[in-house]
Amino acid sequence: MQFHRYIGLINIFFYLLIGSAIAQDGWRTWKNEAFKPGEKLEYRFYYDAWLTGKITAGIGTLEVKTTDRKFDGRSVWHIDTEGKSKGMFNWFFKVHDQFDSYVDQQSFAPHYFIRRTKEGGFTKDDEYRFNHEMEYVVTLSDSLPIPKYTLDFVSAVYFARTFNSDTLEMGDMLPVHFFLDDSVYNSAILYEGKEVIEIELGVFRCLRFKPGMATGEVFADKYPMTLWVTDDKNHVPILAKSAVIIGNVKAELMSFEGLANPLSSMVRKD
Repeated sequence: MQFHRYIGLINIFFYLLIGSAIAQDGWRTWKNEAFKPGEKLEYRFYYDAWLTGKITAGIGTLEVKTTDRKFDGRSVWHIDTEGKSKGMFNWFFKVHDQFDSYVDQQSFAPHYFIRRTKEGGFTKDDEYRFNHEMEYVVTLSDSLPIPKYTLDFVSAVYFARTFNSDTLEMGDMLPVHFFLDDSVYNSAILYEGKEVIEIELGVFRCLRFKPGMATGEVFADKYPMTLWVTDDKNHVPILAKSAVIIGNVKAELMSFEGLANPLSSMVRKD
């Protein structure tokens, strides 16, 4: 599986259209208490099977930064994400992915997205320039219509962390739409309730979800992955798991800094 496909699948989950928005000067105002500039999250991607144990394949970082850059006179945050292969995986499938999203501070709609992908022999560079007022996006190869406030998959991670989990009930299906590879994707997320999860950082109270995927392309199962986020105001994604033929492929939170709120979901720190 291409590394960006796995990261993209994880990020699909986070576009949950829950929250409150108030129109102002033609732009919505989106409430965000989940994160702030200065937050940095680091993840480990690994293969886990009883025969081999845990084998780390790569490391990923996600960071929210301030910037003086503006788009159409509007202030933005810079969300900087990077993924790299590690150790022996560099010998047969070296990966270096860089994704940058510039999102509107008021509406949390992306203005500009940069993708730089290098995965083995596969390379892909792209840039998306969003025009939400006219409802289109310009890529390096085309200009395409989109629904207003469509997200790229990086901004979707952070946008959905602003959701109000108090409104969720077991079995809720949450609509999804995001822009990737010159297409708008539509799917749904299944909410499966609350669960206590243990990772190397400690034990956390979490919310559990399954993202739906279009079958027949990369995954045969419509719900191939399970994801957990902290059951607190931060809604930090701490674990993603996808079953393979023998074992599981996982992404696990390794470290964090600069959170906007206390990590009250942590039951025990290891």
